[in-house]
Amino acid sequence: MAAHITQTSVQLLEIVKEETIAASIDLVFATVLEQLGPENEAPGTGRIPMVLEPWPGGRWFRDLGDDTGHFWGNVQAIRPPTLLEICGPLFMSYPAVSNVQFRLAEDHDVTRLRFTHRAMGHVGPDQRVEDVWGQIESGWSNLLTRISTASQHLRR
Repeated sequence: MAAHITQTSVQLLEIVKEETIAASIDLVFATVLEQLGPENEAPGTGRIPMVLEPWPGGRWFRDLGDDTGHFWGNVQAIRPPTLLEICGPLFMSYPAVSNVQFRLAEDHDVTRLRFTHRAMGHVGPDQRVEDVWGQIESGWSNLLTRISTASQHLRR
């Protein structure tokens, strides 16, 4: 049997974003869980309802029914309402591992949300790294905007 060997490099990604949201920390944390779970969506794709089991070791996945779907990660750490940390391949369909953190802090009626996504993995030769990382950054920006908007809307 012939072997095909391709030498590739591992790509690294780090995205750090901060949002200030005019809502209580409890409301923002609940909105994070909701937006990662049943209200999840992707830019240009629309709704992608997910299941997020909010406990250590809980799964984050897309359930397509009939025992089909996509595994995205596991809850590595959770301390409501200040921390949610998930690790896994996420949406990447190539050898990759990610760590995503949502850290929240409250100052009166304002919540500061610090989001971090660190990843490493192989990006296939048919994809430009800059394009892949740009799509990931765009997706997270969309999520943070939805969290902020939904939290402030629910506050009223």
